[in-house]
Amino acid sequence: SPVSQLPTLDSTNETTAHSDAGSELEETEVKGKRKRGRPGRPPSANKKPRKSPGDKSRSEPGTRGIGRGRANGHPQQNGEGGDPVTLFEVVKLGKSAMQSVVDDWIESYKQDRDIALLDLINFFIQCSGCRGTVRIEMFRNMQNAEIIRKMTEEFDEDSGDYPLTMPGPQWKKFRSNFCEFIGVLIRQCQYSIIYDEYMMDTVISLLTGLSDSQVRAFRHTSTLAAMKLMTALVNVALNLSIHQDNTQRQYEAERNKMIGKRANERLELLLQKRKELQENQDEIENMMNSIFKGIFVHRYRDAIAEIRAVCIEEIGVWMKMYSDAFLNDSYLKYVGWTLHDRQGEVRLKCLKALQSLYTNRELFPKLELFTNRFKDRIVSMTLDKEYDVAVEAIRLVTLILHGSEEALSNEDCENVYHLVYSAHRPVAVAAGEFLHKKDPPESLSRSYGQYSPTIRRCGRRRPPVHRLQEVLTAKERKTQIDDRNKLTEHFIIALPMLLSKYSADAEKVANLLQIPQYFDLEIYSTGRMEKHLDALLKQIKFVVEKHVESDVLEACSKTYSILCSEEYTIQNRVDIAHSQLIDEFVDRFNHSVEDLLQEGEEADDDDIYNVLSTLKRLTSFHNAHDLTKWDLFSNCYRLLRTGIEHGAMPEQIVVQALQCSHYSILWQLVKITEGSPSKYYNDYGDIIKETLSKTRQIDKIQCAKTLILSLQQLFNELVQEQGPNLDRTSAHVSGIKELARRFALTFGLDQIKTREAVATLHKDGIEFAFKYQNQKGQEYPPPNLAFLEVLSEFSSKLLRQDKKTVHSYLEKFLTEQMMERREDVWLPLISYRNSLVTGGEDDRMSVNSGSSSSKASSVRNKKGRPPLHKKRVEDESLEGSWLNRNDTIQTPGALQTPQLTSTVLRENTRQMGEQIQEHESEHGSEQDFLHNPQMQISWLGQQKLEDLNRKDRTGMNYMKGRSGVRHAFPHLVGNWSCFEQGVGLDDLLRSLPTLIFYDSMLPHPHPPPRPRLRSHSHDSILTLEVDSILQRRAIKPVPVTYQSTGFYSMYFLVPKKGGWRLILD
Repeated sequence: SPVSQLPTLDSTNETTAHSDAGSELEETEVKGKRKRGRPGRPPSANKKPRKSPGDKSRSEPGTRGIGRGRANGHPQQNGEGGDPVTLFEVVKLGKSAMQSVVDDWIESYKQDRDIALLDLINFFIQCSGCRGTVRIEMFRNMQNAEIIRKMTEEFDEDSGDYPLTMPGPQWKKFRSNFCEFIGVLIRQCQYSIIYDEYMMDTVISLLTGLSDSQVRAFRHTSTLAAMKLMTALVNVALNLSIHQDNTQRQYEAERNKMIGKRANERLELLLQKRKELQENQDEIENMMNSIFKGIFVHRYRDAIAEIRAVCIEEIGVWMKMYSDAFLNDSYLKYVGWTLHDRQGEVRLKCLKALQSLYTNRELFPKLELFTNRFKDRIVSMTLDKEYDVAVEAIRLVTLILHGSEEALSNEDCENVYHLVYSAHRPVAVAAGEFLHKKDPPESLSRSYGQYSPTIRRCGRRRPPVHRLQEVLTAKERKTQIDDRNKLTEHFIIALPMLLSKYSADAEKVANLLQIPQYFDLEIYSTGRMEKHLDALLKQIKFVVEKHVESDVLEACSKTYSILCSEEYTIQNRVDIAHSQLIDEFVDRFNHSVEDLLQEGEEADDDDIYNVLSTLKRLTSFHNAHDLTKWDLFSNCYRLLRTGIEHGAMPEQIVVQALQCSHYSILWQLVKITEGSPSKYYNDYGDIIKETLSKTRQIDKIQCAKTLILSLQQLFNELVQEQGPNLDRTSAHVSGIKELARRFALTFGLDQIKTREAVATLHKDGIEFAFKYQNQKGQEYPPPNLAFLEVLSEFSSKLLRQDKKTVHSYLEKFLTEQMMERREDVWLPLISYRNSLVTGGEDDRMSVNSGSSSSKASSVRNKKGRPPLHKKRVEDESLEGSWLNRNDTIQTPGALQTPQLTSTVLRENTRQMGEQIQEHESEHGSEQDFLHNPQMQISWLGQQKLEDLNRKDRTGMNYMKGRSGVRHAFPHLVGNWSCFEQGVGLDDLLRSLPTLIFYDSMLPHPHPPPRPRLRSHSHDSILTLEVDSILQRRAIKPVPVTYQSTGFYSMYFLVPKKGGWRLILD
C-alpha cells in the first residue's frame, strides 16, 4: 500500500501485522477467538451462541428495523412516503437522531445478524463513494479480499471525489454524522453485542481490508471509520476500567469486614462481576490491538496527508482518554516521528495532540522522556514556515514551561522571546504569552529597545524592511487600524506609569518615549482621556529635568513635537505645557549665563554645570522646535565671544552654544524659505534677460566686464573647492564653460557693434589668467591658466584683425618657455591661442555684412580696384562704432616705436614713388584718426597705434638695405610682406644678403592695389619674379620656411611663366 516516507518502526510488536485483504472472514473470526479466548473458560452466559450461515433467518415482514426494506441486499423504499431506508441515506441526510437510527439497527441485528451486518457493510462501501452493493450471497460465500476486489471494479474512477471530500451543502455535515454514527453504535452495543465475537470481528476485518486498498476513497473512509471505532472502544475500555476498580474496592471492603458481618453471597457476586469485567476488558483490548496494529501502524505514514492527520489526531485522543494504557513511549513515538512530517496539516495535528497532553500536569512524569527527546524539534517548530504551526508550537512550548521550568534551557527561551517582534500577530501574541509565563527581568530589560520598532510598524502599518510589501485588503487594513487603536488605548494608560517606574534608567526612558509618536492621538479626545495626557506631560517634564543625556532629551523633544500637531484638538493643552517648560529653562539659562560671565575665570564647577545642563536641554528642544522668539542666539553669542576674547570658556559649553546658534540660524532660514515668494519670482528669468539687454544698450563694455567678472568669481570658487589642479573634464568646469558659451550668444551676430566689448572681455580674461605667477617657478603654469579655456568660448565673437590684436596682447604675457610647453597643464593656453589664429573668409564676410554683401566683398572687381584712400574711408566708417570708445584700463607697458607703413620694391623709381605716395596718403588717413584730439582712443586703438609705431621703426631699417638687395639680385622683382623676424630662404636665396621682413599689420581688411601682398592669416601669397637663369636652375618646387611671432610656416617656390611664385602653406 502507498505509505509516506517516515521512520520505520523499531518495535517487535509493530512488525506483527494482520492479514489485510487476503484473510477470509472466517479466518479472522477464528483468530479473534484464539486471541480473546481464555483457556478453560466456557462462553459467558450472557453471550448468544454464533449462528451458522444456514441458521440465519430473514426478518419477517412487518418487523421493525432498518433491514425491512431490503430484498436480497438491494435497498428499497417503502411505498408510503418514499423515506430513505438505507443507513447511508439516513446518515447523509442527518434528519433523524443517531440514537434512534442505531437502536433500529440493533433491533434488526437481534433479529437477523447477517442482514444487519450486510446493511452495515454496504454503509461503509457507500460512504466510500462506491456504486456497487454487497449482496447476501457475496457476504455468505465470498472472502473479504474478493468482495473488496469486486467493489473496486464497480468503483467510479472517473471522479476523484467521494463523500468525505465532496463539496456542497448536502455533504457539509456528512463527516460529523458519519463519525457520530460509529460512536453511538459502539456505545449502544458496549454491553452485549460487541462481545458476541461476531459483529466486531466482521467489521474490523472489513475495515482492515479496505484500509489496505489502492483506492484512496476506500483507504480514507475505512481509516477514519477504524480510528473512530478505536476511539469508541477506548471509551468503553475506560468505563470498564472504572467499573472494575469500583468493583475491586467494593470486594475489598466487603472482604475486610468481620466474619459475622460479611455477606458471602455478595462477595461471590462481586468476585464474579470482577471476573466478567476483566474478561470484557481483555476482549476490548484485543479489539483495540487488532485495529492499532492492523490499520494505524500502516496508515499513520500513508501517502495521503489527510489519512496521516486522521491517525495522529485520534491517537492524541486515546492517550488523553486512557492515559494508563496509551500514554507511554510505545505510542508517543509515533507522534514524535510525525513532528517531522512534510505537510503542515499533519504537523499541526501532532502539536494539538501534544497540547492536550501537556495541559494535564499530572501527566508530566509520563511525558518526561518524550520531552527530552523531542524538545529541540518542538522549539525549532516555533519558526515553522506555516504560521498556524508556529503558533501552536509556541503554545506547546508555553505549556512545557508551565509544567516544568527546568525542561527548557535559557537558549530555548531566548529563541521564543524574539518572536514577540513578529509582524504576524498570532505569532507575536503567542510569544507574548510565553514571555508572560517566563517573565525574566533581565530579558525584558534587554528587549525594551526592540519594542519601539514593533510599535512603530504597528502604528504606521508598515512591515519590516526585509519583508516584501503586500497589498492589504480592506478587511486587513481595518484590522490594522483596530490594532493601532488598541495599542494606543493600552499605552495611553500604561505609559505614564512605565515612565514613572523606569524614570532613572535613561535607556529605557528613551525607548519608552518613542511610543507616543505612533499613537492615534484622536483617542485622547474621543476617549475622554485628557487626564492621562496630563499625566504623560507631567512625566515628560520630570524626565527632562532629571536627565541631560542627548538621546533622552531628543526623544522628549520629538514627543512634544508630535503632540503639538495642529491637526489634533489636544494641541493647545500640549503647547501650553511645552511653553511653560521652555520659559522655565530659558529663565534659568539667562541667569546662569549672567552669573558665569560676571564671575569670569573665578566661576566654579556648579556655575559651569548649570549653564551646560540648561543649554543642552534647550539645544535638544531647539532642534525640533522653533525657539527663536526666546532669543537664545544672543546669550549663545555672548558665550562664544567671551570664549574667543578670553579663551577661558569650557569646550563643552562652546560646542553646545555653537549648536544652539546653528539651530537658530536654520530656523530663521526656514522662515525665509517658507515665506511667500515674490510676485516677480516666476518672471525672474525674463527680468534678468531684459536687464542684460538694457545694460548692454547703455554700455556694452561695462556689460562685458560684468560677464567676465562673474565667470572669474565662479572660477575662483571652484579653485577654492577643488584646488589649483582642476579636472578639465569635471561637471563643474563644463558648467562654467557652458555658461560662458551662453554669455557669448548674448552678443548677437553683429560683430561690429560688439567689437570693442568683446575685445575688452578678452583683455580682462587674459590679465586674470596671468595675474598670479606659480610659486614653484616659471616652468609651472600660472594658477588661473585654466581660465583661458573658458575665455576661448568668446573667441568666435572676435573679428580677424581683432584676433591678431588680442593674440599680440597675449604674447606679451608669454615667455619662450611657455610657448614651447606641450604638457596637459598647458592645454588651456594652447587651445586659446589656436582659437585666436583660426579663421577664414567667413570672418571677412561677417565684417562686411553690416554694409555690403559678402559676394561684393569677396569677388575681385574685374575693372580694377578703387583708390586706396577711398577704401580707407569705408574702413574707417566700419571701425568708428568701436574705435570711439573710452577705455581707462591700462595695458602692460610697451615700447613706443615709430609708425611704419608698408614698403614696396618697384622695378623702377617711378613705380616706387607712386607706391610710396599712395602709402603716404593711406598713412595720413590713419594718422589723422589716431592723433585726432577730438576722438577718444580705445584699447584696440592703443594696440593699433603701438603696432604702427613698431612698423614705422623697422621700416627704416628695411629701406637702408634695399640697395644691397638690388645690387645682389638686379633681376629680382616682387612684393615682399613685412614680418617681425628674419627669414632664411633655403638654397635659392642663400647667396642673398640678410633680409628683414615685417608684417604690415594693416588696420583694415582690404589689400592695397597691385603690386601688393594680401597679408591675411595663412592665405598670404608672396610673388617673386626672377630671371630666366633662375628658371633654368630650379625645376621643382623649392620648400622655404619663415618664422613669424613664434609660429613657423612653409612656403613653396613654384615655377611660373616668366618667373617664380612663393606660396604660403
